[in-house]
Amino acid sequence: MSLFFTFLFFWHDEFVIDITNIMPVYEYKCLDRKGKTSKGIIDAESESTARIKLRSSGLYPVFIGEADGRREAGGGKEKTFSIFSRIGSDEISVMTRQLATLLGAGVPMVQALDSLVEQTANKALQRVLAQIKVSVNEGNTLSSALMDHPKLFSSIYANMVRAGEASGSLDIVLEKLADFSEKQEALRGRLRAALVYPVFMAVIGSAILFVLLTYIVPNITKVFADMDKVLPMPTLFLLGVSGFLRAYWWVVAGAGAAGVFGIRWLLGRPYGRRVWDLLKLKVPIIGPVVRKIILARFASTLESLLGSGVELVTSMGIVRTLVNNVHIDEVLDETVSQIQKGQNIADSLSSSRWFPPMFVQMIAVGEQSGNLENMLGKMAKSYEREVDTAVQAMTSLLEPIMIVVMGAAVGFVVLSILLPIFEMNQMVG
Repeated sequence: MSLFFTFLFFWHDEFVIDITNIMPVYEYKCLDRKGKTSKGIIDAESESTARIKLRSSGLYPVFIGEADGRREAGGGKEKTFSIFSRIGSDEISVMTRQLATLLGAGVPMVQALDSLVEQTANKALQRVLAQIKVSVNEGNTLSSALMDHPKLFSSIYANMVRAGEASGSLDIVLEKLADFSEKQEALRGRLRAALVYPVFMAVIGSAILFVLLTYIVPNITKVFADMDKVLPMPTLFLLGVSGFLRAYWWVVAGAGAAGVFGIRWLLGRPYGRRVWDLLKLKVPIIGPVVRKIILARFASTLESLLGSGVELVTSMGIVRTLVNNVHIDEVLDETVSQIQKGQNIADSLSSSRWFPPMFVQMIAVGEQSGNLENMLGKMAKSYEREVDTAVQAMTSLLEPIMIVVMGAAVGFVVLSILLPIFEMNQMVG
C-alpha cells in the first residue's frame, strides 16, 4: 500500500509539456542566388506570405510547409506527418540560461530570440520561440509573450520575467530561473530514480506470481486430483485462486482498469481530491517525505520570487499554485489574507499543523532581520537535504518490506503444494 501511494504521488506531476494550438509557423528549404541550400523556419500569416518574405530576402523556396507537415513549394503533393511534440523541462532550462547569457552580453532581445530559434533542435520549441519573437517584435514585453503559452511557461516563470523587466535586470532573473528549474528537475529526478527499484520489484514479483498461479501450479497439482483424501486448507485455497485466475483473468484485468479509472474520476471531484491530499500528508512513511517536499518547494519558490523583485502577496499567490495540495493551499490562502491585513508570514503560518514550529521560527527570524530571502534560501537547501535523506530511508525500508511480502507469497505457494506430498509420503510410510 505504501508503494502504491508513493508511485501515484511522485509520478503525479507532468514533467513533459504538450504543445498544442500554436499559431502557424512554416519550415522552409531554399536556394540562394549562388545555389546554396539553406533550411529554417519563418513566421507568416500564410504559406504565400512566407514565400513572398523568402523571395524578398533573395531566396528561392524549394518547399514550404507548416511545422506539422511539409508541402512542396511548387504546388506538388502535400506530405504530412504527425508527431507528438514534446518539450522537456530540461530544454526550457537550457533555453532560459542561453537567453540570459545573450542578454547579459548586450544582444538585443529580438536578435537573442532569433539566435535561440536557429540553434534550438526541438522543432516544437522552435515554433514557440518563433511566436514569442514575433510578439516581442510587435512591441509586446517578453513576459506578456510568455503568457501566451501558459502550458509551457508557468506563472512563476512569467512573473519573475516581468519583475526582471521592471527592474532592468532581466538577464540576472533569467539566470535565477534557470537555476530554480534545474534544482526542481534534479529533485524530481532523484525521487523518480529512488522509486525505480521498488516499482521494478513490484512488477516483476506480480508477474512471477501470476505465472505460478496460472501455469505452474495447475500442472503440478494435477496429481492431487487422483488422491482419495481431503486436501489441506492452504492447498484448497491455492487451487481456488489458481482456478479463478485461469478462468476469470479478464475479470481481474477489467477490475484493475475500472479501479484506475474510478480513482481518476474520484480525484477529479473536490471531496476525492481532499481525501487524497490528506492521505498524502498523513500516510505512514510517505507523509513525512511529502511534507518535506512541500516545505522545500515553498521556501525555494518564495526565495526565487522575492529575490527577483516580485511583491510578497503576488509571490504567495504563485506559491499556492505550486504546492499542489488542497489543505496546504487553504493555509496559504488564509496567509495571503492575513498579510494583506498587515500581519507577517510567520504569525500567519504559526497556527497551521502542516508547517512545523522550526520552519515558522526561521521565517520569523528572516522577517525580523529584514533578510527573509537569504533565510528562505537556507531553509530550501536544508529541506532538500532532508528530502534526499528521507527518500533514501523510505526506499531502504520499502525494499526489504517488498522482499518479505514477495517471499511470503512464494513461500505460501510452495508450502501449499508440498503439504499434500508430505501427507502422501506419511501414508506410504
